[in-house]
Amino acid sequence: MSSGSVHELTQRVVRRLYDRTGAHRLEFPIRVGDIVDSSSVRLPPPSTRQMSDALVVGWVCSPPGAASGGHATMFRMVAALEDAGHECRILLYDPHGVDLARYRETIRARWPHVRAAVEDIDAGLGVADAYVATSWQSAHVLAGRSDIPGTRLYFVQDYEPYFYPPGSEYALAEDTYRFGFHLLALGHMVHDEIRTNVGVDSSVIEFGCDTDTYRLRGATPRHGIAFYSRPDTARRGSILAGVALDEFHARRPDQTIHLIGPRPLTMSAPAVEHGVLTPEELAALYNSCVGGIGLSFTNISLVVEEMAMCGAVPVVNESPRARADVVHPGVVWAQPTPGALATALCDVVDHHDVTGRASAMGRARRPGSWDRSGRSLVTALTLAVRNEVERVMTP
Repeated sequence: MSSGSVHELTQRVVRRLYDRTGAHRLEFPIRVGDIVDSSSVRLPPPSTRQMSDALVVGWVCSPPGAASGGHATMFRMVAALEDAGHECRILLYDPHGVDLARYRETIRARWPHVRAAVEDIDAGLGVADAYVATSWQSAHVLAGRSDIPGTRLYFVQDYEPYFYPPGSEYALAEDTYRFGFHLLALGHMVHDEIRTNVGVDSSVIEFGCDTDTYRLRGATPRHGIAFYSRPDTARRGSILAGVALDEFHARRPDQTIHLIGPRPLTMSAPAVEHGVLTPEELAALYNSCVGGIGLSFTNISLVVEEMAMCGAVPVVNESPRARADVVHPGVVWAQPTPGALATALCDVVDHHDVTGRASAMGRARRPGSWDRSGRSLVTALTLAVRNEVERVMTP
């Protein structure tokens, strides 16, 4: 029996055990008892804590991984509040229990600039002026703890119903936008989808880009393309990208393919596999590549602007959702088919002046900074808290 056959047989046995033991239940990201119905949500009054210029803000979120883009953006907002003189607390939620020591270590190592205390939400919300949900699961958890005063907000980084096919999770995610929380939408796509599908307005927090890290680093030679692979996140299109990369390799075998993250299961082409890279290492890699793939079927991936600011041309799937928040004019849009993506990549690497184009990419219109985004969130959050307190105190 070949090694491939043995590997496939092992996978089948494991899958059978997975099905028979009910292990799939571990993937449901919320305890059943934490599910809330929007029709029964009762928002608590504002905090009775003595108000001052400095607020205390609790952020409810899932435990982070070292390479979690969503958590990275959230912690940028936490840091913005702290820099503005406010105190933050991170309240972790995991339906299977939180390993506090492990996640405290992860947060301190990955985001050392964040000073917030890290706690388990099951130990209680504690006293704060505001609490911010950061996902549909955390919104349910927060809505179910209405006995604790404090303004409720929801930092929405994507239209999360689109993470699922129509069904239970889709409905539960969509219902969170009806909870009555102050919605802080990252980008226009999220704002527009919530308004169109649910009829609820939100404050737009513009996308940012870390242009101190992701920038052009001189006219260095460029070769090959990069792909930040996330096979466990369907909306990032790794299955499609794997097929497209195989076709690209068949047409341009001299061009090196660089993979960040796990290899797509549909990809057999040779590649340099870098694993997980730091932002500085990513920027250096993008500065050495001609282009890359930046797929997203919901809100735009941060990879697109980061790659472009380093002079590498990102090939992105044609989509009005993806276009809603892309600023850089050098992005190449292609239909989301293997052939169209491969053709676009070939056109990118075949350009007659790769170095000149990279220089122009680096000098093109810059997206706003994350500092700007953070200031916008601080303003929206503090205004929501003040308005709620004033509304209650006004006779």
